[in-house]
Amino acid sequence: MDDLEQPISFADGPVSEPGGDGITGGADDLLFADPTYRAAVVDLLGALAYGELTAFSRLAADADMAPSQPAKAALARVAVAEFHHYDMLTIRLTEMGVDPDVAMEPFIAPIDQFHERTKPGSWLEGLVKAYVGDGIATHFYREISAYVDSSTQTLVRSVMADVGQAEFAVKTVREAIEADPTVGGRLALWGRRLVGEALSQSQRVAVERDALASLLVGGHDRPGADLAELGRMFVRLTDEHTRRMRQLGLNA
Repeated sequence: MDDLEQPISFADGPVSEPGGDGITGGADDLLFADPTYRAAVVDLLGALAYGELTAFSRLAADADMAPSQPAKAALARVAVAEFHHYDMLTIRLTEMGVDPDVAMEPFIAPIDQFHERTKPGSWLEGLVKAYVGDGIATHFYREISAYVDSSTQTLVRSVMADVGQAEFAVKTVREAIEADPTVGGRLALWGRRLVGEALSQSQRVAVERDALASLLVGGHDRPGADLAELGRMFVRLTDEHTRRMRQLGLNA
């Protein structure tokens, strides 16, 4: 089995760790005493929570389009895991004294708009979107998690972990291309469209929410990324997309 056939995690791959293992120890309490930092963490968890909730509903809908009972069961199982991640995030927000619905509200419109613009037209397009499109979001939030406290970082990386969809998506898409090579061209075009939309959404999230953007730029006694590092981050996102497309047997 060559390296392109190895099943990979939605959350795997090299991710730069500019902030090391996160901010640890007594510094955590000092960080949460800063209202800007606290608001940034609320934004991060709120965005992730709504993303996980929509992932659950989309995967459940994709399961209904599955061509076989085993495929339906596989996606349904993944959908349940995504809802568990949603629960983890809303529990943390509640522990912080934040209403999860309020934390998610700013992200409902942009996330819904992204999914409306990238509505799959087939079962295979849905799998590519889950693997490639959601993979970009996963990588983006893992990049941001390098700049948060250790407990928040652990939570973010837990909910961004693969829940079984990677191997299934790669196997299914590769088998479809082998059976009908013309499928590959159409899915490659779809993947290119997804990366453009996903990167645009990531940039909007990073720029339009001041508190969330503050995680990246840093603050007093809190390291951040300079413009050069931000540029490298988006290069890494693009490189990761290329890797995922190759994993599916598609040209980026």
